[in-house]
Amino acid sequence: MLLYQDLLSGDELLSDSFPYKAIQNGILWEVEGKWVVKGAVDVNIGANPSAEGGDEDEGVDDQAVKVVDIVDTFRLQEQPAYDKKLFVAFMKKYIKSLSAKLEGEKQEEFKKNIEGATKFLLPMLKDFQFFVGESMHDDGSVVLAYYKDGATDPTFLYFAHGLKEVKC
Repeated sequence: MLLYQDLLSGDELLSDSFPYKAIQNGILWEVEGKWVVKGAVDVNIGANPSAEGGDEDEGVDDQAVKVVDIVDTFRLQEQPAYDKKLFVAFMKKYIKSLSAKLEGEKQEEFKKNIEGATKFLLPMLKDFQFFVGESMHDDGSVVLAYYKDGATDPTFLYFAHGLKEVKC
């Protein structure tokens, strides 16, 4: 299994259990999330509760909740939405911090393509939910989530160069 950690904060943000598609010249990874039910699930084993003295509510779990699989698995923390000014300021700081951690070809590729990826993201800001890793580190990567064209499940965007692959 492969885990992908935030290169700046060390938080686990993704794993190979969630396939990705590289977009924007490989700068962004697009990952499909899913709403799932977390908690005990009532399984019908074919028994007749009324014949066995049970009542109708038996087996119902009030603890079951709907969560987004990626958010729940990696304990992502939602942040307030960024406006254009705040997002551009974040990106400038992020580019500077991440560029210092990248070397050689990766650094050149990142610097060459990050501006285009940022321009791709700017018009979509109003549609995004913003997440950070569990530690909520100020300098870490941000994970963006949005709903594509009326989809019921969210799509997540990761900055690929900000992820470090770790084998488990």
